Amino acid sequence: MPTYESPATLKKVSRNLFFIIVAMTTLAFLGMVGPFLLTVLWAVVLTIIFYGPYGLIRKKIGIRRAGLAAGITTVLVFLFVIVPFVLLSLAIINQGVGLYESVESGEMDPSVVVQYVEDRVPVAVDLLGDYGVTMDDLRTRLSNIAVEVSQFVANKALTVGGSIINVFVQFTLVLYLLYFFLKDGRSIMRSITNTIPMGNTREKTLFRRFAQVSKATLKGTLVVAAVQGMIGGITFAILGVPAALLWGVAMTLLALLPVGGSAIIWLPTAIILIAQGQIGKGIALIIIGSLIIGLIDNLLRPLLVGRDTEMPDYLVLISTLGGITAFGLSGFVVGPTIAALLITVWEMMGKEYGGRAS
Repeated sequence: MPTYESPATLKKVSRNLFFIIVAMTTLAFLGMVGPFLLTVLWAVVLTIIFYGPYGLIRKKIGIRRAGLAAGITTVLVFLFVIVPFVLLSLAIINQGVGLYESVESGEMDPSVVVQYVEDRVPVAVDLLGDYGVTMDDLRTRLSNIAVEVSQFVANKALTVGGSIINVFVQFTLVLYLLYFFLKDGRSIMRSITNTIPMGNTREKTLFRRFAQVSKATLKGTLVVAAVQGMIGGITFAILGVPAALLWGVAMTLLALLPVGGSAIIWLPTAIILIAQGQIGKGIALIIIGSLIIGLIDNLLRPLLVGRDTEMPDYLVLISTLGGITAFGLSGFVVGPTIAALLITVWEMMGKEYGGRAS
C-alpha cells in the first residue's frame, strides 16, 4: 500500500496541486480582465466574420504578408463598421434629446389617441367607464408614459455621449485584438487545441459550432433586424414622423427579439397618426409594417441562416432574452451561442456516454 512518501502518491499530489494552481491563476486572470471579456468576444466574432476577406487580401498581396493583410482588413473594418457606428450614435444622441424636448413642450402629444377613441368609438368609452376608467385618466397616463419614455431615451443618449472615452477605448481594444486574431488566429487555435486536455475532436467540434452559430446569429438576426430598422426609419422619414433615425434604430434593436419586434414601434405610431387625422399616413404605415417589414424576417432569415445551425424557436427566444438580460446588447449573440454550445456538449455526451435503448 503506497505511503505519503511513495513516488505514486507524491506524483498524484504534485499533479493535483499543479491543476489547482492552473485553475486559480486562470480564474484570477479572468476576474482581472472581466470588464473586457465582452470586448474580446466581439473581437473574436469580427475575426470570424472578416476572416474570409482577410484571406482574399492575403492571397492578393502575398501569402507570407499576414501582418499587412491583417492591418488592411482592420482598417477596412474601422472605416466601414466603426466610423458609421460612431456617426450613427451621434445622430441618435441629437434626435433623442430633440424627442424629449418635443414631448416636454407638448409638440408631440400621444393623448390624441384618447380623444380619437372618445370621438369615434363611444362604445369603448362606455365599456371603460364600466370598469372605472375615465378618458381623463387615460390622457394623464399616456402623457406621463410619453414623458418618462422620452426622458429615458434622452438620458440614455446623453449617457452614451458622456462615456465617449470609454467607447473609444473599447473600440480601440476591439481593433487591436482583431488585428492579432486575424494574423495569429490559426496558431492561437492550435495552441488552445493542443493545451486543453479534452481531445482534439471535441475541441474542434465546439470551435466549429461556435463559429457557425456566431455567423448565423449575426447574419440571420442582426442583418435582418438592420434591414427592418432601415426600412422602418426611411418610412418614418417619408411620412414626416419626428426622430425617424432614432425610431429606426429602436426598431432594429426590438427586431432582435423573436417576439413583438419592430411592430412595438410602428404599430402604436400608426395608431397615433390615424388619431391625429393623418389617416392615409397611418394606413400606409400599417401596410408597410405588415407586408414589408413583417415579412422580411420570414424571407431573409432562411436565406441567411443555414439549417444546420438552427435551433427551436422557443430556445432561440429564451436564450436571446436571457442573453440580453445578462449581457446587454451583446446578449443577442452570446445567448444563442451559449445555448448552441450547450446542445452540442449534451449531444457529444449522449453519443459517448449515453445509455442505449434495448
